[in-house]
Amino acid sequence: MTAAGIISAIIIGAIIGALGRLVVRGKQNISILVTIIVGIIAALLGTWLASLVGVETTDGIDWIELLFQVVLAAIGVAIVAGTGGRRR
Repeated sequence: MTAAGIISAIIIGAIIGALGRLVVRGKQNISILVTIIVGIIAALLGTWLASLVGVETTDGIDWIELLFQVVLAAIGVAIVAGTGGRRR
């Protein structure tokens, strides 16, 4: 993977992770680094899921693939925020 590929994965991960955090209700006590990691994983899994369904390549914006990625990011954010433990 090239440096440009790594940088683009971080940027896409940050965007997808942030969109996932917007979908989840309430306050999530997770760092921006965890959000980016969840976003990167969700983007990869969403792309893989879209390829399984057969909608990975469409004309224009891949809305279905983006929907898969954001939903997976929201699930990931909810899981990570829920397992983070409660602090008093």
